[in-house]
Amino acid sequence: MTDVVIVAHQERREATALARAAVAWLEEHGHTAFMPRVDADALGLGELASDRPASSAGLALCIGGDGTVLRIVELLDGAEVPVIAVNLGLLAYLTEVEPPAMTAALRRYFDGDCSVENRMLLHVEVLRAGSTEPSGTWRALNEAVLEKEESGHTVRLLVNIDDAPFMSYAADGMIIATPTGSTAYSLSARGPVISPQHRAMLLTPVSPHQLFDRSLVLSPDETVSIEVAGHRGVVLTVDGTSVASLGAGDTVRCHPAIECASFVCFGRRRFHQVLRAKFGLADR
Repeated sequence: MTDVVIVAHQERREATALARAAVAWLEEHGHTAFMPRVDADALGLGELASDRPASSAGLALCIGGDGTVLRIVELLDGAEVPVIAVNLGLLAYLTEVEPPAMTAALRRYFDGDCSVENRMLLHVEVLRAGSTEPSGTWRALNEAVLEKEESGHTVRLLVNIDDAPFMSYAADGMIIATPTGSTAYSLSARGPVISPQHRAMLLTPVSPHQLFDRSLVLSPDETVSIEVAGHRGVVLTVDGTSVASLGAGDTVRCHPAIECASFVCFGRRRFHQVLRAKFGLADR
């Protein structure tokens, strides 16, 4: 018997029907299911509501788009719980299963007819000015972003790599992305696309006001530190959630996390073919 945590998009009506279908299949096959209370209440599935941590489950079923996938990864808090992601999104780079195939995917998982793909997570921490101890730590599947608080102005960010000065940027912000996150915000800032099987960090400036405006692909054994210089405030966002306001002298430090996010795959998933389909790339 496996305990399965179900996390679903809270504003999609079809998520309720899919969650009910998943629960029926799981119970019929001797498994149990629960949902975070906020999801269960939003979808009218109060009978599934639980205060159990998602990390206590043996399997996670994610019903939604990429944003819902980011949320389940956050809820798992680094635990090695495999995720089956069912697509209710638009671009949906992170989802593997279309809704009609959900119960078949559950069957294949419990039959062992699948594989698990590990994705690098980013360890993110904030050090306040003058402190050597982090005031907060987070993990990101996609990216950490330092962005200006005030529109119409750039902010100054001092970048160090492995404690060695690299350069000072005047920009709207800075993105530190994982390979998975290379197709998210970094891509819209003209960063390169990196296969998610790599372990690397991608440093992409946002609208830099200088001649050097290129992204950097860094090795997984390097650490990036970004210090806020000047008087203009900066917001730190981790996977789309604002987590801290930063001022002069505050530093964000990033390096690959020890933990990984684990996604269940059915058949061989070629990343370049997913990219081709999502962008509608055609042969010349």
